[in-house]
Amino acid sequence: MTALALRKTAFDAAPDAGDADPAVLTTSEPAPAPRRPRALPFGLRLPSARAVFDAAWPPLAGIGGFLGLWALLAPAVHTSLGALPGPGDVWTAFTGLLDEAAAARVAAAEAVAAGSTYTGPPTFIDQIGTSLETVAAGFVLATLAAVPLGLVAGMSKRVNAAINPLVQVMRPVSPLAWLPIVTMVVSAAMSGDDPALPKSFVISAIVVMLCSLWPTLINTAIGTASIDKDLIAVGRVLRLGWFARLTRLVLPSSLPYIFTGMRLSLGTGWMVLIAAEMLAQNPGLGKFVWDEFQNGSEKSLARIMVAVVVIGLRQPQPHRLRKDPRRWPRSYRSRASPRATPRAASPRRCSAASTSMSNRANSSPCWASRAPARPR
Repeated sequence: MTALALRKTAFDAAPDAGDADPAVLTTSEPAPAPRRPRALPFGLRLPSARAVFDAAWPPLAGIGGFLGLWALLAPAVHTSLGALPGPGDVWTAFTGLLDEAAAARVAAAEAVAAGSTYTGPPTFIDQIGTSLETVAAGFVLATLAAVPLGLVAGMSKRVNAAINPLVQVMRPVSPLAWLPIVTMVVSAAMSGDDPALPKSFVISAIVVMLCSLWPTLINTAIGTASIDKDLIAVGRVLRLGWFARLTRLVLPSSLPYIFTGMRLSLGTGWMVLIAAEMLAQNPGLGKFVWDEFQNGSEKSLARIMVAVVVIGLRQPQPHRLRKDPRRWPRSYRSRASPRATPRAASPRRCSAASTSMSNRANSSPCWASRAPARPR
């Protein structure tokens, strides 16, 4: 072995802890703690700026590219009414429709102040409201008819087999085929001189209902029939009645399927609405498009494009809210989505060896220590 030589300078270079300046030690302050972001209610958290940018730039780039191509190619398309309007022309038509709605509102206020009744045509804003009311009425009627029938069809194989042929035949029927039948039936039923609701509104709402109830019906039946068999067995062990089994087991487990069907039904209702209002002459967006098409003025194409954009923007997107079952509240997630969470291990009898091992390890019983199965 070789020994290293120690020099005196090596000891002199190391500072002594007692020679430190006491003033420096007393005036030094601890580093400030990092500031925590303000907590939001319901456990929500604000995303970072990087996450917002990564999520925002792709749709903004797509919209910008579409508008650029539209503005570039629109002057090259010529129709009987002139060149195809670009984004600027559509925006001008939209502001013109808003100005007309404001002028009509002022005229209606003056007529009411003078003691008379405003008899002008409905404005673009009024027609949007009429279309929303029509879709809402048809969607509510479709939901009230489809959800109970789907629950019964999912719980009973005989009912499912009975209505399955009818659903397969009536589901692909076009709204143009339903409209004459609904018109004759409603006209015969509402034979009074002054009905509570306009006939055109009732006809459009019923046509929307007949064309949009099938997605909700099918998804509800599938969700009810695909419930975990363990839940059904638990209901039999607890001797739950039909209503208790429906409200505590079936309905919570099939809610994701029901909401999916309602979203599809709402989109179908919006697509059916324009054709129904065109033929039924309901004063909504469909009648607005038909009147502008019949008008044939230079601004008609731009106004029709405004209606198309409004129809696309007016369609709500409920599927974006908590579409992932893993983001649901924990107390509801365990009841409503049994397939989204790991299934608990089933109890089993403990052998003598496993019992002795569990006692020596001072752990839980063997059925509780068993690893849960992977989610399907």
